[in-house]
Amino acid sequence: MNPSSLPNHRVALLIQYLGTNFSGWQRQLHHRTVQGEIEDLLSKVQGRPVILHGAGRTDSGVHSSAMVAHFDATGTIPPQKWAAILNTQLPPDIFIRASTGVAADWHARFSASYRRYRYTIYTAALPNLFIHPWCWHYYHAPLSVETMRGVLEPLVGNHDLAAFQRAGSKRRDSLVEMQEVACHREGDFIYIEMQAKGFLYGMVRLVVGMLVQVGRGERSPQEFTQIWQQKQRQEVKHSAPAKGLCFLRVGYPDHPFPPELWFDTQPKFQLNR
Repeated sequence: MNPSSLPNHRVALLIQYLGTNFSGWQRQLHHRTVQGEIEDLLSKVQGRPVILHGAGRTDSGVHSSAMVAHFDATGTIPPQKWAAILNTQLPPDIFIRASTGVAADWHARFSASYRRYRYTIYTAALPNLFIHPWCWHYYHAPLSVETMRGVLEPLVGNHDLAAFQRAGSKRRDSLVEMQEVACHREGDFIYIEMQAKGFLYGMVRLVVGMLVQVGRGERSPQEFTQIWQQKQRQEVKHSAPAKGLCFLRVGYPDHPFPPELWFDTQPKFQLNR
C-alpha cells in the first residue's frame, strides 16, 4: 500500500525518563538525548522520518516524571498501542506510561497551560547511595526552610527574571508568569516546586542555588529580592546540581491523560532512621 494513502493521526505520549545519562531532552548531534532516542525508534517503526514535539526541554542530567510529547503517525496502529510498542524497544531509562490520540491541532508545547518542576535536597549528614541519583546532598550547613520559602513566594506573578537565565537562551524576553511556588521539609528532605507558563533557560537550578545561599544565611532575603528585581545576573553564580531536578508535570486545559497517570508521579523519599 502506498504510504500516502494510509490514515494520518496525532498521537500524544506520556514519558518518564532518568536524565542521568542523557544530554537533555532536545536532539543534539553526537550526544544521547531523550528526544533523539524516541524519534529514532518512531522513525524505525514508521519507516520514515518522524519528529517528536515535547512540552518542554530539560537540561543534561535532569529527570522527568510526566513529560508530554506528540508526533504525527501514519498507518493503522491504534494510538493507545504505541506505548507498549515503544517500551519493548526503548532503553531502560525511558518509559512511556501511556499513549493516546489527540486532535490534529493539539500541540504538546503550545497547548500547555503550565509546567511544574520539583527540586529535591537531601540534608542528612551521611550520603545514601540509593537516593544519590535524584537529590542534591547538601549537608554543609543547616538550611532555614522558612527563610527560603519567604523569599521564593514573591516570585509568584508576572516578573522579569533575567537574573535567573543562563547564557545562551534564544528567548526574546525574560518575562515569566510564575503561577505557584512551594518549599517545605519532610524529614531530611527539602522539596522546592515551581509552576509557570514557561521557564527561562536554566532558571530553576539558578533559583535553587541562590535559595540555598539564603537558607544557610550566606545571603540575606533582601539581597535575594534585590538581585532579581534589579536583574543583577552577575550576582547569580551558583547553579544547583542537575540530578536534584525533575520535570514534574505539564498541564493542559483538557489534559489528554487521566490525572492518576501524570499529576504527581515522582515518588517522595521516606527514610526510617
